[in-house]
Amino acid sequence: MKKIGVVGLGIMGFSMADNLLKAGYPLCVHNRNPARAKELVERGAVACATPAEVAACADVVVVMVKADQDVEEVVMGEHGLVKGARPGLVILNSTTILPSTSRRLAAAVAEQGIDMLDCPVTGSAPQARDAKLAFMVGGRKESFELCKPILLAMGKAAYYLGESGTGSYAKLANNTMYAINLLSFVEAVSIASKGGIDPELFIEIVGQGGAKSAVSEAKLPKILDRDFSPAFSLAMMNKDLGLVSTLTGELGVATPVFAAVKAVLGQALEQGWGDEDLSSVVKLYEAWDNHVIRKQE
Repeated sequence: MKKIGVVGLGIMGFSMADNLLKAGYPLCVHNRNPARAKELVERGAVACATPAEVAACADVVVVMVKADQDVEEVVMGEHGLVKGARPGLVILNSTTILPSTSRRLAAAVAEQGIDMLDCPVTGSAPQARDAKLAFMVGGRKESFELCKPILLAMGKAAYYLGESGTGSYAKLANNTMYAINLLSFVEAVSIASKGGIDPELFIEIVGQGGAKSAVSEAKLPKILDRDFSPAFSLAMMNKDLGLVSTLTGELGVATPVFAAVKAVLGQALEQGWGDEDLSSVVKLYEAWDNHVIRKQE
């Protein structure tokens, strides 16, 4: 059985590592805050001081950090994966980054006999915990086939999309749709609630037709319970939407609806809610509408 490494034990990375352990893979892990590894180590994982140490003990390394520059540091930095890797190592980068960054890093590590796939995911904290992520993968198909069982230990599906960078393209397109769906839901449920309709009944009705949305079904309970603990934080979504802006500028793609959504989510971030779940954007609407969305007795 292949030895797996995981670098980045945040909300997503911890659960991904946990599911690899549950699947029986030998596991070595690294996180900037070593305390995050404690529970995994107690269950058999090996803690490493640097990404280079992870690479030295692994055949495949999963990277789940925050941003392009973090991936760059983990892979190519002074104590990065390339410093400890043997030829044949496969890096599975699940961080949401620009396609150009994915392609550049894949080309750089290939010179040292290392393969790197971009394999970001659909889903947030609950799906990571329950191994129900879906992976969007770009890179060498042979490496995808080799690593598919590893991906399926962390998720329910893995899709091969093509050359390096295609997984990152798909992820940013996915998050564009997610953000637009989120605000369409918030605006619609605001109308229904202020009009006197039970929000839960409204979403049940919507679920019977073409406007059905996984976003609404996941986020309405958080809004009604005033539970803004992060499944996917407002700060991380705003980071991703910045990448979308860069990408659409490069591609010359018109995105007027996305631009409006990005502006609203940016206003929510300015309120200091960055560490909260992105559903916290509802608080903007509640202030604008002078109406709080509540459960009906």
